[in-house]
Amino acid sequence: MSMFKNHKIGVNQLLSFIPEALLAHLSTTTKVDYYSKVLQGQKIFYLLLYGILENEKLSQRSLEDTFNDPVFKTLFELNPSESVRHSSISERLSKIEVGYFQQIYEHIYEQFSNLYVSSQQSYRVMSVDSSMVSEAAGKLLEGLDNKSGKKSVKYSFVFDGLLPCSVELFTKNTYQSEDIALPEVIKAHIKQETHHQNIYVIDRGLQSTRTLQEFSRESVCFVCRAKENRKYVELESISAEKQDMGENFLLKDAKVQLYTGIPIRNKRGNIHYQEELVTTPFRLIIFETKINKKTIWLITNNFELSPLQITQIYRQRWNIEVFFRFIKQELNFSHLIALNKNGIEVFFRFIKQELNFSHLIALNKNGIEVMLYMTLIVAMLLLIYKEVNHIGYKTAKRRMAMEIRNLAIALIVMQCGGDPNKLFKT
Repeated sequence: MSMFKNHKIGVNQLLSFIPEALLAHLSTTTKVDYYSKVLQGQKIFYLLLYGILENEKLSQRSLEDTFNDPVFKTLFELNPSESVRHSSISERLSKIEVGYFQQIYEHIYEQFSNLYVSSQQSYRVMSVDSSMVSEAAGKLLEGLDNKSGKKSVKYSFVFDGLLPCSVELFTKNTYQSEDIALPEVIKAHIKQETHHQNIYVIDRGLQSTRTLQEFSRESVCFVCRAKENRKYVELESISAEKQDMGENFLLKDAKVQLYTGIPIRNKRGNIHYQEELVTTPFRLIIFETKINKKTIWLITNNFELSPLQITQIYRQRWNIEVFFRFIKQELNFSHLIALNKNGIEVFFRFIKQELNFSHLIALNKNGIEVMLYMTLIVAMLLLIYKEVNHIGYKTAKRRMAMEIRNLAIALIVMQCGGDPNKLFKT
């Protein structure tokens, strides 16, 4: 039961979504503990879960202190005589099996999605975006070169409005372009889906007409913000212009064809681009906001929904911006903790601001990826705690940490022969 009387869900209930039987099963199937004597997968999982919630600024040394803390060991029933150094944690993160953490994340998302993600609409809106995180000291072992002497990693997410449902980590320079990165994360998410009709909402990072054409051929429904004054040929008008849509004025709703650039190599070997009209029809919606008179262009391949519905769908992409801010500020999701090769992206502004994820604790791809999945797991626990209990992000993190601390205190009181009910009255 939650220590807060007005709370509909508490930490005990949230942690029940991660049963020990699942962790034990995955330890066997993923062989996460094959080479480890002390820092087994389950201990690393508990260490990162507790460490992300408890530490304002997560680091390898703060994780060392957390592991050696008797309160942490009591809470998760670990051997009180065991101790580790921060270098051992770093080394373990650099080599530990990432699939162990990925499968825990996927299990928790599936459970939460079935219970808490609304299925009342005939479709689900999926916001798609990316975030870049740089390592200032130049120690990142592989990453995108941003020509400033620093390397970066890129995280591209699909967000369902409440929870992060898919993520891809990119460390190669070719993925600097969103026209390359975002289609990959969308296709990966589609492979996971079995029974939902999704509309993918994309901001101005993706502009490739050929990619949009490919989406249409593969029946991937999208709403994408286009650059203003994009060249097109209008085929027919769909809705009357100058419509009042509440917060916006509709300026255009038409079936159009878009141009794309075809690379042409001349005799000297230089490449220039020749415009070519793509035959696949798209829908262009142009509207003006009443508040600041801003004109926004949207391209979609959905011809059934009304212009108002399309603009409302596009507005929902703000959810992913809030998510980035949350994980970056409150979950430390902007720091690299591990110094090795198996990492995934260090979340977005949402994670950076709310989860203090603003530096990379792992500096290789393996470690970064482990930290990514663990941050997503903690983020999902916090998001459900926040949503069900109708509180804010910071309050959710603070109260979850308080509940976990009080669980540990209650266990210590019982181990010492006392009655925790005298301290915690329900």
